Amino acid sequence: MTADRADASAGPGVPEVVDVPAEWKVVSSAEHFSGRVITALTERVVMPDGSGEDEVVSRDYVRHPGSVAVVALDDEDRVLMIRQYRHPARRLLWELPAGLRDVDGEPLHAGAARELAEEAGYRARTWHTLVDAFTSPGMTDERTRIFLARDLSPIPEGELDFVRRHEEADMPVVWIPLSEAVRRALAGMIHNSQAVAGILAAYAASADAFASLRPADAPEA
Repeated sequence: MTADRADASAGPGVPEVVDVPAEWKVVSSAEHFSGRVITALTERVVMPDGSGEDEVVSRDYVRHPGSVAVVALDDEDRVLMIRQYRHPARRLLWELPAGLRDVDGEPLHAGAARELAEEAGYRARTWHTLVDAFTSPGMTDERTRIFLARDLSPIPEGELDFVRRHEEADMPVVWIPLSEAVRRALAGMIHNSQAVAGILAAYAASADAFASLRPADAPEA
């Protein structure tokens, strides 16, 4: 556990609004399923209540390798989006180019560049870290980093040997004005969490022409 720090901007005694590492005691861990990507577990966790009589409860969660995604923005302030079938949601979802952190030792921005190339056929000269997030921290440890990619150019035919299969076999690519993507996200027309977070973050960051964004290789806290 970690102690809360006072947030000077909010007044004395108010916890600082910044996520910090913390870990409550785990007394047992049971693995129920391990697949190609995810592992499902139940852990018995001590819940400190301050009374001296701590309670132990079960918490189910999914262990995940993590992911990256890319808001690719062109010179006309249009964002590149792809459509992919997502079986758990039973929907065709409009998303950002994205993928797993499944290459050992690969820098996150390099993985994002690879996904942009493989899924959309583009490369970018300018990269920034846009936003970091846990996709659903109540049920998985998956964390995602979403990048902003600019100064785009299409990759010539023949330079890519990636073969799209399964859900990626029929994946249309469209360009949509960033402001229109924001409208559609707020209207409930775009549901993918990486897409919603990335679109809104990019729109907010455009207020200062992206000057406040972190570099592409910024460490994850």
